[in-house]
Amino acid sequence: MKTTSSPIHVIGGGLAGSEAAWQIAASGIPVILHEMRGVRGTDAHKGDDLAELVCSNSFRSDDATSNAVGVIHAEMRLAGSLIMACADRNQVPAGGALAVDRDGFAADVTREVEGNPLITVVREEITGLPPKEWDQAIIATGPLTAPGLAAAIQQETGADALAFFDAIAPIVYRDSIDMDICWFQSRYDKVGPGGDGKDYINCPMDEAQYNAFIDALVAGDAVGFKEWEGTPYFDGCLPIEVMAERGRETLRHGPMKPMGLTNAHNPGVKAHAVVQLRQDNALGSLYNMVGFQTKLKYGAQAEIFRLIPGLQNAEFARLGGLHRNTYIHSPVLLDHSLALKSRPGLRFAGQITGCEGYVESASIGLLAGRFAAAERKGETPNLPPATTALGALLNHITGGHIVSDEEPGKRSFQPMNINFGLFPELEPGSIVKPEGIKRFRGKDKTIMKRQLVAKRALADCRAWLGLPPAAEPVAQPPLEVAGQEAAQA
Repeated sequence: MKTTSSPIHVIGGGLAGSEAAWQIAASGIPVILHEMRGVRGTDAHKGDDLAELVCSNSFRSDDATSNAVGVIHAEMRLAGSLIMACADRNQVPAGGALAVDRDGFAADVTREVEGNPLITVVREEITGLPPKEWDQAIIATGPLTAPGLAAAIQQETGADALAFFDAIAPIVYRDSIDMDICWFQSRYDKVGPGGDGKDYINCPMDEAQYNAFIDALVAGDAVGFKEWEGTPYFDGCLPIEVMAERGRETLRHGPMKPMGLTNAHNPGVKAHAVVQLRQDNALGSLYNMVGFQTKLKYGAQAEIFRLIPGLQNAEFARLGGLHRNTYIHSPVLLDHSLALKSRPGLRFAGQITGCEGYVESASIGLLAGRFAAAERKGETPNLPPATTALGALLNHITGGHIVSDEEPGKRSFQPMNINFGLFPELEPGSIVKPEGIKRFRGKDKTIMKRQLVAKRALADCRAWLGLPPAAEPVAQPPLEVAGQEAAQA
């Protein structure tokens, strides 16, 4: 008979697995964390530290007043998240976003996990499903699940795994950027955690330069990447050249939008497009190209990206790449506590469940860890309210979007970042026009709705965790400030 001294096994030491192990240990239950790297590497990771960030170094917006990502940040902090604590300790300036020194962050997570007396880290590859004697186990192997384990999951579930592809953005050495052309500024001069409103390096383009750049992107992709035609990309992480193929103006209204930026070298001339670079490490010696994830061949990347004004002499610490993400039909296969319906006690967490994003993956690890620990104690898992960001994301994963009579949850289910569309509607009458405002509709009304949803989420999360109400209400920015572009993902 298993007791509270019997360990729970977690397979995978990424963001979700590390968070799950931490939450289990915080409940007083021992954990064995199995991590493949150190024995076998992957195509995307470069080291052996736990929770290594493969793509961007950004956790995205940290605004908990009107941004869904900021809300889940705040909820995770309330729940004692290891990932958020390490992110906060290793943050680098990024405007309204929370970005981290990726190496410092991973090293911090590794120290904390390996130093926890209730967590044992075992470096080994698990090639099949956990043995039956592991009555409580969590599979958090992420998008790069090893083929053997992926095949075992498919055999157990009788369902095909789904897949999409994520592209990775290049990283540039700071001292190779021409600051006589570029300038420091955050969009709309927004000051975020650890920043001063001048957290991004901006590279301006006039119309001719922009058009030449788009032509080069499209031509560069056409030369060597026809084999990727029909590849299912995640829409939130499209390669820059794929976006360019969708229309000449697509990038100007996406990652290269010039809004909220004024060229410090030539304030009277508005740039036609702007490329932004975000600090990637604490030293400030590396900057990543925001939104410039790519699958171009290395030679083409260096040639094309040096067409960007200010990057004509750019030296790259890392060029972009492409990796496969694998996920399961969670709405069909998992119950509401993330346990496999065909095998109670075996849970899934992280990107393999069909969430997308660093904090989303870690948050599902947080929930899976708490649920497994509760069951080890003989308790019923305490699900977060659907009104919280944690609950809204959990409902997406275990409920999907549209239920089909033929294949429930399957047809409409796809990876999703946290967003306000996943939250339940407010109670009727919640949105009241502020005094002194004659016209209250459209953008202003949407902003107030998001602020109210965020405030409700944090209050309900505190209640779920058994915490007292917040001493003071979360400060809400003026409508016109909250409505400015601030994601800077």
